Amino acid sequence: MITMEQVHDLLSREGSVVGNDGSKIGSVTQIYLDDQTDRPEWATVKTGWFGATEAFVPLAEADLAGEDLKVPFDKDTIKDAPQVETHDGHLTQEDEAELYRHYGMDYSESRSDTGLPAGGAPGREGAGTSPTDGTARRDTSGTTTDDAMTRSEERLNVGTERRESGKARLRKYVVTENVTKTVPVSREEVRVEREPITDANRDKAMAGNDITDAEHEVTLHEERPTVEKEAVPVERVRMNTEKVTDQEPVSEEVRKEKIEAETPQSQSGAEGQTKPRTGQHRKSDQG
Repeated sequence: MITMEQVHDLLSREGSVVGNDGSKIGSVTQIYLDDQTDRPEWATVKTGWFGATEAFVPLAEADLAGEDLKVPFDKDTIKDAPQVETHDGHLTQEDEAELYRHYGMDYSESRSDTGLPAGGAPGREGAGTSPTDGTARRDTSGTTTDDAMTRSEERLNVGTERRESGKARLRKYVVTENVTKTVPVSREEVRVEREPITDANRDKAMAGNDITDAEHEVTLHEERPTVEKEAVPVERVRMNTEKVTDQEPVSEEVRKEKIEAETPQSQSGAEGQTKPRTGQHRKSDQG
């Protein structure tokens, strides 16, 4: 059976709950006490993504395994437990009966010295406080009150998660542009040259007929520009990613407890009064 000292230790360090197969289920957030025996009877466990939900799990057969709270149930059984609400820090008889039926445990309405539930409302430590404050407290009428009070506060644990923000791709397409280049070209032109008859060329000049019609043809040439195209590689392009770190502020509300001292003067007229217990007698047939 879990003791009160172990309860305080579990809550102070947000101990983990492990199932019967050794897998971690979540963190302990609350401990509920039996109203008649003041023994730990229920624990609430954060389950789901980011601890979004809390599930009740009985402590009748729970035990400590190192720094973890080990329960004889698997993760799915605890996650599928009925979602119930507390009323002034207590479970109703109907909700408690439904929870025990879910865990396959017997339930009756008679009182038990073992602290097992059976029909009443298990009183949470510090009845009437917020169901998620994760503290172990009780009123001054309790039988196990010591000489100190535990003050707790929420701490903001900020982390990051990696997620897809978009896609980038390389796309190649064809564009057309005009390219102008100047190319030197040459051509042949006719130039008439006249030379007088001299002793050196007289024989060639007199070789033909005296006077007759004649033609002499010369073939002219010219250069024209030609264009050929070829595809040549000019560069290689690839994409890489680089990590850029920005500073992004995160804001969230956190709660903390404050403790005020009451002097005898401030308590005048209130002596002898104690906070009433609202739980009912109950017992489980579990031994």
